[in-house]
Amino acid sequence: MAADLTGTYLTLDDGRPAVRFSRTYDHPVDRVWQFVTDADELAHWFPSRAEIELRPGGTVTFSGDPHMEDSTGRVIAVDEPRHVSFEWGGDELRFDLEPLDEKRTRFTLTNVLSAADTAARNGAGWDVCLARLDARARDEHPGGPDWEGLYQAYVDAGIPSGAAVPGTH
Repeated sequence: MAADLTGTYLTLDDGRPAVRFSRTYDHPVDRVWQFVTDADELAHWFPSRAEIELRPGGTVTFSGDPHMEDSTGRVIAVDEPRHVSFEWGGDELRFDLEPLDEKRTRFTLTNVLSAADTAARNGAGWDVCLARLDARARDEHPGGPDWEGLYQAYVDAGIPSGAAVPGTH
């Protein structure tokens, strides 16, 4: 059975490669904002523990990822509760929230890539992470797709690949 890919590879207006994901959550925008900015909420789905100083120029501290060294990033922009973007490992992560009504929010994650050949790797990783966020938003236990199968599906779909995969040799 083919993996269900939810990411889209694109080239931004400024020429940078990116992968983008969109979800609709049955929660008001303020609740979804917590999912993407609160360290304890992020711990349920984000690949590293992320503690965000929510102001432009603020520090984001990443820790606890078994495949990466602890590191810091910089907050690029904040427009609470609709947008936050920050640097992470050479990439830029953008979280955009759009209230659809009082109880539903469209969530969009754009991972602006430092190199196009990371698209398949990162796409598969975000699919796994966002499956955990989807479960959290539904108050369910996370199951989750298989990263290797997703990665191969992104490669088979022609998404740029070839970057090193942390944790493998």
